[in-house]
Amino acid sequence: MILNCVMIGPDRNLAISLQTSLHDLGGIDIIREFTQYPHEFELLRSIRSLGPHIVFLGLSDPDRSNEIIQALNAEFPTLQVAVFHDQVEPKLLLRLMKSGIREYIAPPFDPDELAEILIRLRDAAIKNPLTTPRSNLVYSFLPSKPGSGTTTLATNVSLAMARQPDTSAMLMDLDLNSGLIRFLLNLDNEYTILDAAQHASNMDEALWPSLVSSKGKLDVLHAGKISPGIRIENDQIRNLIDYARKNYTAISVDLSGNMEKYANEVMQESKKIFLVCTPEIPSLHLAREKFNYLKDTGLSDKVSFLLNRHTKNDILQTNQIEDILGDKIYMTFANDYRGVNTALAEGKAINQSSELGKQLNKFGYFLLERPIPSSVQNAKTKKEVHGLMDLIRYGLSRFTSTSNSASKA
Repeated sequence: MILNCVMIGPDRNLAISLQTSLHDLGGIDIIREFTQYPHEFELLRSIRSLGPHIVFLGLSDPDRSNEIIQALNAEFPTLQVAVFHDQVEPKLLLRLMKSGIREYIAPPFDPDELAEILIRLRDAAIKNPLTTPRSNLVYSFLPSKPGSGTTTLATNVSLAMARQPDTSAMLMDLDLNSGLIRFLLNLDNEYTILDAAQHASNMDEALWPSLVSSKGKLDVLHAGKISPGIRIENDQIRNLIDYARKNYTAISVDLSGNMEKYANEVMQESKKIFLVCTPEIPSLHLAREKFNYLKDTGLSDKVSFLLNRHTKNDILQTNQIEDILGDKIYMTFANDYRGVNTALAEGKAINQSSELGKQLNKFGYFLLERPIPSSVQNAKTKKEVHGLMDLIRYGLSRFTSTSNSASKA
């Protein structure tokens, strides 16, 4: 059994000496080395993506190394951690034991002693294999027809999720026929989701940052220029989503609606498929057709309808729309032509204080499976606040007018 290991060794001479001794013994593969203490996020992302059996941690900075141990224990309680230092310090040993560390390596690195330590670590790794948390919050956004506003919803709810604390959100653009997300968010990274797909089988935390673009706290894999003739293989999609599951709280995927093979693969991997339609008859008809298609492929249980550009003046009432669709509407979104176009022009998210912005914010809480704070639940939109203030002003003017008339009388 080859033991895959990560080494964190700011003391370079000591780390190189240990690596040499481990190499001489055989059966060890150092798959990632940090020459400085890494940021917690970077380290945890590496562990999630690489899945090592052992982490060798240098103790040149006891306080910083203790922080790393605590972070690893919290995120990966079954991960085997061995520490190394140039001297044995009783107080430090006691502190490490309290943190659950059982293997302390100090020079000279005697081959027999080192072999015994590796055997213990190997046995512990086999008995308690590393389990890396994988998010199940993968959401597909599927338009009933082009122009339904699916990309706008997928993009803005992803931005809403990314704004939440302790949340990492990813947005993938798999609409290779338009690549609209790149335009919506004003992204200029030359690498695209096609590049990511080509490297999906050997993706690592060193390559990933160069492929993704960032908008605020949201990571994006955009589709680049229109590429209707290019397709992505199913195994590439599976590997890509699997990597994203290891590194993000929630993943949103914007699909073209053309029901490509890779789109079906994404929907199979998704927790929910949001089928987006508008109140117009053609959109509703095509939404029903796609819903029936997804029924035939065994995916109907995952499908939820989103009604976009809803107004109080729609010809069809909600119950009539649901009769046409053959299912309930999961959520409706207001028609905010001016707000959406303002956001487009600026390459930003839709105004959070608008009616549509509030709805998207709430939708983000739903997708993250978190309770909506009362401050968000009860928040008034600008339109509602203005309406209330107008009513108050009108009431005050009536009261003033009546009082003045009464005083004159």
